[in-house]
Amino acid sequence: MRQFDRYFSELMEYLPEDERLQLQLTTGANEEQIQALLAVFPQCPQALISLLKDVNGTYYCRHGEHTICVLVLGSDLYEYPYYLKSIEQIINDYHVDNQDSILDRYGEFLEQMAIDERINIHVPLRERLCFSDCMNNGGTSSLYIDFTPNERGEIGQIIRYVHDPDSYEVIAPSFDEYLQQVVDGEYEFTAIYEEE
Repeated sequence: MRQFDRYFSELMEYLPEDERLQLQLTTGANEEQIQALLAVFPQCPQALISLLKDVNGTYYCRHGEHTICVLVLGSDLYEYPYYLKSIEQIINDYHVDNQDSILDRYGEFLEQMAIDERINIHVPLRERLCFSDCMNNGGTSSLYIDFTPNERGEIGQIIRYVHDPDSYEVIAPSFDEYLQQVVDGEYEFTAIYEEE
């Protein structure tokens, strides 16, 4: 299994100077924060923990005296780069989200949606670890680690949610493979900065 301890150092090669400077001001999660995350999501993959130990969040996150906001993740949707949520944001999402499942939330409109057959639509949404929101504050797209798939899925698979039209798609069988896809794609989401 690949270790992603160089994820951020390799990412720096693709980021504009302002974003590189922001990431240089970051701090990683400490052991107390990691244990708090594992208390809520005991199956949290080691690769995500490693990322959070390097940088504990990039979406308006306080790191000492500095607040940073840097897009550091991608998905299969080129146009939506993503932030890494901090442990505090992940845990807060878990506590404020309700017990609705995909079935509860969409009800009679479910047949009009694209939902990957590997996703269990009966599981409360908050039981999936939302580690990332896209550049539109998560209103457009979010990424989840799914610990309770149906029989066709895999524990730890990565789900990409997209809004309007709403859809849920499995984009990788594990967090490690998801990160490998981002690295193999040479952090292609950073092209968004060239468009500004």
